[in-house]
Amino acid sequence: MFVVLLKFAENRSRAGQFMDGHKSWIQKGLADGVFLVVGSLQPNLGGAVLAHGVTREDLQARVDQDPFVIEGIVSAEIIEISPGQTDPRLEFLKA
Repeated sequence: MFVVLLKFAENRSRAGQFMDGHKSWIQKGLADGVFLVVGSLQPNLGGAVLAHGVTREDLQARVDQDPFVIEGIVSAEIIEISPGQTDPRLEFLKA
């Protein structure tokens, strides 16, 4: 399981120009079943993605395709988590 932090960077002011592409990138990740949760970092710091069922290398390649990353609107950090205990509803994360 991975947490991807997408923190606003120097080109943040250009976000509006690339928002449609960024939203399409998010929708593809959700449709592919790789992204489980996508949301905003508060207060207005960027975004975060919870990803599962993918290798770090494949996730990095996917993150590198985000228009926000390509255009320097956000910087991306991938954090890997090895779940040890979960709520029963989230058992699938331990696989």
